Amino acid sequence: MIPRYRLALFGLLIVAAAPVSVSADPSPTAASAFDSYIDTVESRLAMQHRAQNTFLAPLASAPQTDARLRRGELIIDKLTPSTPPATPGAMLHHWRGTAFVPGATAADFLRVIRNFSAYSQYFAPQVLQAKVLAQQDDRLQASMRVRQHHIVTVVFDIASDIAYARLDPQHQFSIAHSTKVSEIDASGTAQEHALGPSENHGYLWRLNTYWSYEERDEGLYMQIESVSLTRSIPAGLGWLIGPFIETVPRDSLEFTLRSTCNAVRK
Repeated sequence: MIPRYRLALFGLLIVAAAPVSVSADPSPTAASAFDSYIDTVESRLAMQHRAQNTFLAPLASAPQTDARLRRGELIIDKLTPSTPPATPGAMLHHWRGTAFVPGATAADFLRVIRNFSAYSQYFAPQVLQAKVLAQQDDRLQASMRVRQHHIVTVVFDIASDIAYARLDPQHQFSIAHSTKVSEIDASGTAQEHALGPSENHGYLWRLNTYWSYEERDEGLYMQIESVSLTRSIPAGLGWLIGPFIETVPRDSLEFTLRSTCNAVRK
């Protein structure tokens, strides 16, 4: 006979994982707050990218940062403000990861990050496929199908506008803005379809990604920042799934950074 406390926990997990219909898009107030926050982030990055000595953001874990990076560690910092902007019905997530690959160059990184046809290899099992939709010089539109497995498995099609730029050949960066995020049901089957407004769960509404990479010390320093917007935690379930939901953006960023390092090494 199953103990009652296990039955209760099982029931809570079902509730936490069950579909909860929300608006297909964040509220206008939440979307506006996200856009304002993005303006602040991009203004700060623009200042960084104006000079070599400020190109990468200083790390909160200094002063032993370089030694840790040279040992192959990834340094992950949470940048979400302790008092985040008001996003009713939504949650803002902001993380930064830093890594160092000895012997690598900015050109090596650029070859990896612009090779969308190989993303399903570089970033397996999260990225199922990726492709360029349109391109003009150093600006392009791309789409990725991404699978996340955390209690439940969720598949997204994410369309993004991406721009690549440089201060010089050793100091380069890119900016990716999601333009459409679609949650896909029954992925890979004959019943596959994008969920409509009344079905969308709001697991991911916005995702912006910022790479900065600097070639020095006989290797390549890489920084990635991700800023995302998701639905808020359902009332009454914060104690159960709150820590889990807040971990997802961090885990995804760490996976992307580690996978990129492995691809650049090869």
